[in-house]
Amino acid sequence: MHPGRTTGKGPSTHTQIDQQPPRLLIVHIALPSWADICTNLCEALQNFFSLACSLMGPSRMSLFSLYMVQDQHECILPFVQVKGNFARLQTCISELRMLQREGCFRSQGASLRLAVEDGLQQFKQYSRHVTTRAALTYTSLEITILTSQPGKEVVKQLEEGLKDTDLARVRRFQVVEVTKGILEHVDSASPVEDTSNDESSILGTDIDLQTIDNDIVSMEIFFKAWLHNSGTDQEQIHLLLSSQCFSNISRPRDNPMCLKCDLQERLLCPSLLAGTADGSLRMDDPKGDFITLYQMASQSSASHYKLQVIKALKSSGLCESLTYGLPFILRPTSCWQLDWDELETNQQHFHALCHSLLKREWLLLAKGEPPGPGHSQRIPASTFYVIMPSHSLTLLVKAVATRELMLPSTFPLLPEDPHDDSLKNVETGQLQTNRARATVAPLPMTPVPGRASKMPAASKSSSDAFFLPSEWEKDPSRP
Repeated sequence: MHPGRTTGKGPSTHTQIDQQPPRLLIVHIALPSWADICTNLCEALQNFFSLACSLMGPSRMSLFSLYMVQDQHECILPFVQVKGNFARLQTCISELRMLQREGCFRSQGASLRLAVEDGLQQFKQYSRHVTTRAALTYTSLEITILTSQPGKEVVKQLEEGLKDTDLARVRRFQVVEVTKGILEHVDSASPVEDTSNDESSILGTDIDLQTIDNDIVSMEIFFKAWLHNSGTDQEQIHLLLSSQCFSNISRPRDNPMCLKCDLQERLLCPSLLAGTADGSLRMDDPKGDFITLYQMASQSSASHYKLQVIKALKSSGLCESLTYGLPFILRPTSCWQLDWDELETNQQHFHALCHSLLKREWLLLAKGEPPGPGHSQRIPASTFYVIMPSHSLTLLVKAVATRELMLPSTFPLLPEDPHDDSLKNVETGQLQTNRARATVAPLPMTPVPGRASKMPAASKSSSDAFFLPSEWEKDPSRP
């Protein structure tokens, strides 16, 4: 695997990024549906790969292969490296565009099964002919079937057809149904997952069933999820909470509660884009030579990166000018090495923390505690973060400046009564409230009715267990 160039002076993220699995995409779209889906799918694939192939730094996608299933299965693209290979991928997309869009044919039920088996065999052959270092990366495969057929029927067809096939090297198997119409109010951040789908027990692996709209944006968003670090071998962050952080009352033997979390990027670093890696645009790097939170967490394979909460703050007490760098998302871990009871308890505690922070309008101030340095490493400077709740089962993490980094500034108070003529000109001429949007997200993010994920409400006792009333809560008159 080509390690690629890195854009910072800190260590690269090979440890985690290189674990991204190879991906096999099988397009299972028969006529006449192909005529409606072809243009949107090809445009989405071209937009996605133009980004994925050109990102600087470690590769976020290792291998990719594409099959087409209509009257029979056809390998459009054998497994190839993604990074730096846009020309070949673009040729493959052009072949998709030229496939027959009109007519009819007799569907062959075995074609989809044969495509899966052929892709698996090709992957095994590729793995045997790569270097030892790369072979460690290509241990498992993710298979995605993009279909215009009813998703549940395709799942049943796969269960029956592949029951004698060895799927031990399949890390994830998903069927994605492309809907003919546009679902209203779809969460643009992630495809809708059919929670009513029964897990496949016949194959010894679960088949995820998802639904996406037949439009370019929805398909692009689905493919961009492939750029996320999807490793579940271990949790990435330990969020440590102790009662001393929230109250002046200390209790003997008060061990901090540890919430095990995964870290997710919210945005791609602008410096990873072609044309910005020369240092002219480094929005992600106001930190100088310090390592970002994501890199620190990725490097912590032996021991976990810790965020030690040191105090709770009123949300209104944070000046946004003190935060810097790209935001990250904390979510309850999905590490497969934890047992189900621990995973469930951890998620419940995480949910209770989110609920408690929202109810009190609080945020948390935390100090990063990286694992101990090795013999030749220097102890990194401490980094502090603010952790903000949201109405989803996630927390927002942003770096916050310390006193040493702050420059003196004066902020005069805003006068209560602006000049009447100026106020009238601004409100009637420049600010038109009827054009104001309710959200600042690029796309609407409202759950589909009936498809919203079910999250158990946090009980009062579990959420209150995180915080003891502080002095200013008991006496609101105090500053």
